[in-house]
Amino acid sequence: MKNKKQKILLFAILGLVGFSSMQETIAQNKLPEWAFGGFVRPKGVNPLIEPIQETTFDCPMREALVKWECADTFNPAATVKKGKICILYRAEDNPNVGIGKRTSRIGLVESKDGTSVTKRYNIPVLYPDHSDISKTYEWKGGCEDPRIAVTEDGLYVMAYTAWNNQTPRLSIATSRDLLTWEKHGPAFAKAYEGRFKDLACKSGSIVTEVKNGRQVIAKVNGKYLMYWGEWYVAAATSEDLINWEPVLDQEKDKLLKLITPRDGYFDSNLTECGPPAVVTDKGILLLYNGKNAEGDKQDKRFAARTYSAGQVLFDKVNPFKVLDRLDVPFFRPMADFEKSGQYVSGTVFIEGLVFFKKKWYLYYGCADSKVGVAIYDPAKKTDGDPLTTFIAKRVLQ
Repeated sequence: MKNKKQKILLFAILGLVGFSSMQETIAQNKLPEWAFGGFVRPKGVNPLIEPIQETTFDCPMREALVKWECADTFNPAATVKKGKICILYRAEDNPNVGIGKRTSRIGLVESKDGTSVTKRYNIPVLYPDHSDISKTYEWKGGCEDPRIAVTEDGLYVMAYTAWNNQTPRLSIATSRDLLTWEKHGPAFAKAYEGRFKDLACKSGSIVTEVKNGRQVIAKVNGKYLMYWGEWYVAAATSEDLINWEPVLDQEKDKLLKLITPRDGYFDSNLTECGPPAVVTDKGILLLYNGKNAEGDKQDKRFAARTYSAGQVLFDKVNPFKVLDRLDVPFFRPMADFEKSGQYVSGTVFIEGLVFFKKKWYLYYGCADSKVGVAIYDPAKKTDGDPLTTFIAKRVLQ
């Protein structure tokens, strides 16, 4: 449409909702000082990683060559190694079967600038094999949705979902080079005499900090800390980054739930942890994925079943205490490839956050099909997209 028609349509929208209420909506989307943003999609870059047909892998589980990344490539973790950003993404192998029935493996690409692929490895770096851990927890669903953080001395710790087509389990693997990984099994296997070993759980965001220009794993109150969860956000602590103990409520009876879905908001269906959390001067910042519900609980400003991204700030002294939380997503599906693929309602699913050359690079899954990137420059902090722009675009489309 021409600019004149767009303006007429926007004024019509303002007339319907009321100018004063629209001003209030815009104010609600203003990012507070503690939040990261705004994240900008670099022009002409996305999608950064897409499925390809050429690469094959001699799968030990299948005992056959498989096109391991021909269906979808999405939900990436990211970290820095030797001056490059390394992106570890989930790849699915069979486009002819439905969601949850494919095998997932973790692939690796390197980028010198964070916005272009310098090297893409032909075989996955993490996948189901013949080990006892794989056969018990990963056959035949595989390894899904990684998050990665690194210690000061260079130990990479991956929290990923082991999927055996029955129960998803948050699991841990470690590496010194991102190519060879040691699997340690479910993160909660030993806690409370195995009470949570078979808990259906996902999405581990290990707390990090920026130290001497590097984003590294931090300790909080003398222990490592991880936020985790899909339908709610919970927490766990660890002495060794391998064995994690979920935090319980005061009665030591149930998991302590730090945040949960909110009726009428963008995260009304679920609140799922995103990339590694970050200690800032304001608190501990967790970026998370929120899914919009259908029906009475839906946030009517956004499409039902849409995955968007939120932020919540926890206290540094009491990391289980919420200080503030965004009511409007700071990042949401806008591009066509973010509203197609496996989730046509629209999905930006954030899992990788990297501090690189004084900027934050956010890597995300696009509709469970591709990988995108957005960049936040703290020296040029801006607000999120005003909802007037978002509403106008939805009507124009």
